[in-house]
Amino acid sequence: MLDLVIGDAKKSLRILCIGAHCDDIEIGCGGALLELQRQRSKLLIDWIVLSGSAGRRDEALRGMRAIVRRSCRGQLRFGDFPDGRFPASYAELKDYFSVLGKSICPDLVLAHEHADRHQDHRVTNEMVWTTFRDHTILEYEIPKWDGGLGQPNVYVPVSRASARRKVDTLLRTYRSQADKDWFTGETFMSLLRLRGLECRSPSGLAEAFNGRKLRLR
Repeated sequence: MLDLVIGDAKKSLRILCIGAHCDDIEIGCGGALLELQRQRSKLLIDWIVLSGSAGRRDEALRGMRAIVRRSCRGQLRFGDFPDGRFPASYAELKDYFSVLGKSICPDLVLAHEHADRHQDHRVTNEMVWTTFRDHTILEYEIPKWDGGLGQPNVYVPVSRASARRKVDTLLRTYRSQADKDWFTGETFMSLLRLRGLECRSPSGLAEAFNGRKLRLR
């Protein structure tokens, strides 16, 4: 399988990560972010979380610091949108993303998958695509009780060390989610294993994304 490299490996790469909720980024692309930092010397990662209580924001801050090393940390921003009510805040989200699109110019955007069954995730995806029209966007996936996992077409092999660090960060940092029966190490590792099988990752583990519009040169 041919490995495609995003951008010039010798130049700086700016990545914008967007999550509707405080743990979404780590779940969806934490392993890929760890691998990119291991493989590239010039990297800047911006982290946007659109909702969350004060306690969950503290968790997100710790999660971001655990995944992103200090030299790669860009902006960390929080929105004040109501969890589970994004469709009702459509106009306010449009205004928020309009400002975001003018203040950050990323090379790569990592955000929710367009067919995600969670309403907050779907609206976030729509905002990303209407704001970052001339950018590379990869859509990550979130396992949850109502299903919705699709058939991705972009894979990032993840080492066993990066996978373990991702899972340990989620379980250690997001204590507020410990009562959810799906929020377990087995859930996260099983999806990593399934995607690793699909792309024949050397470690057997991978994260998967949807790349709906990619340009090759």
